[in-house]
Amino acid sequence: MALSRRTFLAASACMVASGGVSAQTRYPVSPVTLVTHSSPGGGSDVFLRELIKHLTPVMGTNFAVENVRGGSGAAAVAKVAKAAPNGGMFYATTPTYIQTSLLSKPEVGYDGLDPIVVVFLDPEVIYTRAESPFKTLAEAVAYAKANPGKGKWGAANPASLERIALERMKKVAGAQAAVVSHEGGGDLMINVLNGTLDIGIGEIQEIRAQLEAGKIRLLGVLTEKRLPDFASLPTAREQGLDVVVTKFRGLAGPKGIPDEIAAQWERAIRQVLESPAFKAEYAKDSLVPVPMGRVEARAFVTKFAGEITANLRELGVIK
Repeated sequence: MALSRRTFLAASACMVASGGVSAQTRYPVSPVTLVTHSSPGGGSDVFLRELIKHLTPVMGTNFAVENVRGGSGAAAVAKVAKAAPNGGMFYATTPTYIQTSLLSKPEVGYDGLDPIVVVFLDPEVIYTRAESPFKTLAEAVAYAKANPGKGKWGAANPASLERIALERMKKVAGAQAAVVSHEGGGDLMINVLNGTLDIGIGEIQEIRAQLEAGKIRLLGVLTEKRLPDFASLPTAREQGLDVVVTKFRGLAGPKGIPDEIAAQWERAIRQVLESPAFKAEYAKDSLVPVPMGRVEARAFVTKFAGEITANLRELGVIK
């Protein structure tokens, strides 16, 4: 039976007030593929899978996460860059896609994608297995400095922010540790747990399960200040290592995405970040919400790329 105009309007008003999909224009594509270079269980993979739980009812579309390995993110970036600019495919951005572009000159660089949103800043922590003799980051670094070539530190792929952070730490400390790269955080965790590596670097989000299970121990955090949820965990600076790292998480798509679709993403991200259910989840991971739409995200990525370039030149990696 057809609804009367009055009944239809009343029902529509209720749906808009509830903050569901009718509060904004229904998204034009389904499913939407979110691509990451991260392995299953890695930081970007976990970020996407948690995000889509809350985005699905808000945007009124289905999502799929696709893990595309290879080239420290180059393969994933190229795949998204070649997709139709209709809002059906995006890449999970982190500083890695900028660094990969600067270090290896891939088929498609970071500027071959268009930033659509920035969602979080994600603190980096240094951790070790629970049975490790190291109780602090300072102890692990002191061991590597006193035993050249014997210290083994693990990071994600070769062009990752984490890898650069550990190289900076080596330089600051005057240590000669081997920094071992991996395709993702999941692979890295295995080698920390089995004792192949002395320390690993990552985000609370990707190591939380092992942390809660008591299988790993945090040694330090690479932020300006201590994390509120880990107030007893000292920063690297407090342990004599002047290394601070800023990691972001967002999404970028092929160039040419219409303004209407970009605006839908900005509204949706701002809405889910205010959701009490999502807040409860990302607070556990010490994620800092920094919602930016396309205009702000473009400026942010451009500035970040300039800072990364300066860091790589300081390390002598690029000229």
